[in-house]
Amino acid sequence: MVTPNYGYEKRQKELAKKKKKEEKLKHKAERKVGEGGDDVAPGGSEAAQSTEPGADKPEQ
Repeated sequence: MVTPNYGYEKRQKELAKKKKKEEKLKHKAERKVGEGGDDVAPGGSEAAQSTEPGADKPEQ
């Protein structure tokens, strides 16, 4: 009688899980792009989204 190859089965499960997760992230990104299209947050401005603190302040 042939013994089951648990390592192979585990690897196949992991690959299936990884593929499903990647597809889910892809669909989520597609939905996000389809919703607004612009990068301005609701009720905010582009200057408010700056990553650098004090980037909208003029230098003295």
